[in-house]
Amino acid sequence: MKYMLIMRATDEAFAKMGDIDFDEMLATVGRYNDELIRAGVLVAAEGLADAAEGVVVDYFTEPPVVTDGPYGETKELFGGFYILNVASKEEAVEWAKRSPMTGPGFKTEIRRVTTIDEFPQDNEWIQKERAWREATGQL
Repeated sequence: MKYMLIMRATDEAFAKMGDIDFDEMLATVGRYNDELIRAGVLVAAEGLADAAEGVVVDYFTEPPVVTDGPYGETKELFGGFYILNVASKEEAVEWAKRSPMTGPGFKTEIRRVTTIDEFPQDNEWIQKERAWREATGQL
C-alpha cells in the first residue's frame, strides 16, 4: 500500500528553520531519506517552495479567484511530502515518527494513496487512465 506523509508546520516553525544551518539540515534529511531508500519503501519525496511563491485558486465564486501568496491567515503550511510503499498504515506511522522534521509546530499527516483498482473499471475515463498508466510504466 502507498501512503503519503504530508509534512506540515506552523508559520513560526517554518521561520525557525531559517536559523538552522542549511548543510546540517540537508545532512539530517538526507540520512532519513537514505534509511527510506535502503528499506525499499521510498516512492517519492519532494519539498515545496516558499508559500510566497505560490497561488491559491478559490472556487468560492464564478469565475474562481486567484490570489498570489503568501497566503492569508494560515495556521499550518504544507511544506513537502513523502510517498512510501509499505505494508500497513502502522508501518507508515512508524516511519513518520522517525522523521527529522520534529518539534513544536511540526506535524505529519498520513493518508493512504488510493489505487486505480478502487474505481469502477467499466468507466471510460478510468479505462483511459489505466491505458495511460500502462503505457508510461506506472502499472
